[in-house]
Amino acid sequence: MDINEMEIKSFAENVKKIENEISKGIIGQKDIVTQVLLGILAGGNILLEGVPGLGKTQLIKTLSKVLDLEFSRIQFTPDLMPADVVGTNIIVKDSNGENKFRYEKGPVFSSLVLADEINRATPKTQSALLEAMQEQTITVGRETYNLPQPFMVLATQNPLEMEGTYPLPEAQLDRFLFKLFVQFPNFEELNEIINLTITNKKVELNKIIDGGTILRMREIAREIPIAKPVQEYALKILLATHPDKEESPEITKKYIRFGASPRGAQAIISTAKVRALMEGRFNVSFQDIEFVAYPALRHRFFLNFDAIADKVSADHIISEIIKSLGGM
Repeated sequence: MDINEMEIKSFAENVKKIENEISKGIIGQKDIVTQVLLGILAGGNILLEGVPGLGKTQLIKTLSKVLDLEFSRIQFTPDLMPADVVGTNIIVKDSNGENKFRYEKGPVFSSLVLADEINRATPKTQSALLEAMQEQTITVGRETYNLPQPFMVLATQNPLEMEGTYPLPEAQLDRFLFKLFVQFPNFEELNEIINLTITNKKVELNKIIDGGTILRMREIAREIPIAKPVQEYALKILLATHPDKEESPEITKKYIRFGASPRGAQAIISTAKVRALMEGRFNVSFQDIEFVAYPALRHRFFLNFDAIADKVSADHIISEIIKSLGGM
């Protein structure tokens, strides 16, 4: 597929229009909006972590309107069952009055699925999303069903309240392209939020692009070239998260228990390509790699007890790895 300069320019313009439209319904959180769009245009699932009331759910609802995508919300609770997510076979009578099975689709059959407070559901229910997130299909009994395209899961979780929650297993965390931390708003943003939410003012959001355009933008991003040294830089960052590698920095050997999986390298490179296009560039830079390394890796390696005791964060370790490789 040939990509011309007009398509690259159009890509950046569409992203800017989307960001401007989202800003009508979401106050602040510009970095989060940019990173969510990075994930969506790279074709991945996103985990949003933050305390209640920061607009995580509102952001996803706003996205569905601006991107003109079919939206469904699943409120995860301890009593939620897998069938409540993926659907189930039910018995119905046909025209002859005989009983037969019919598959009733669950809420996962949408383009944009909000898994709200995903860590409140039991592991059995959490696992119902695994196939959808990786294969973009659902298997019920012996039948496999394709999910609508584009398809993505945007999940939220509260980092503070641990009672009655079930931490996501490593295999499921690895299926999230990005993990994003939603920060508390500053004074000016908080003031705007209050003015917007306690009045009768309603925000009208316009559709900027649709599902077909998103799929086309993903195709364009995959075709963007990446220089060999830049790709190797991404791989070096990932390998430096493995404490058993001789060339890994001391901070890795001291604080990391298990390093990131190959999906981490895929996430870095695919989203770095999107970031280049978002800035109107036809090539991926070292800075693109460094920018996406944090959300792509922070949930993919696991800290040991020393890191927890010394209050060393995953982001700090990524920063030190980048410095050890001669980065920013």
